[in-house]
Amino acid sequence: MKVSVDRSLCYGSAECAHRAPGVFAFEEGYGVVRPGAAEAAGDPSVREAVREAAEKCPSQAVRLTEEEPFSG
Repeated sequence: MKVSVDRSLCYGSAECAHRAPGVFAFEEGYGVVRPGAAEAAGDPSVREAVREAAEKCPSQAVRLTEEEPFSG
């Protein structure tokens, strides 16, 4: 799963940082993905917290993209 925050949509509710603090931080008034934390989203409990953060984001700024498995 790829995790990102669209700063053009984020208005700084910090909902993501409250729901998944291991993946998101609140910096300079915006939610951000912690460096290297996107890889942690492979853990099932973290993945669920990240999905909840995306669903509950009032500005819908959290983006989740499922990575397709390599088929080569």
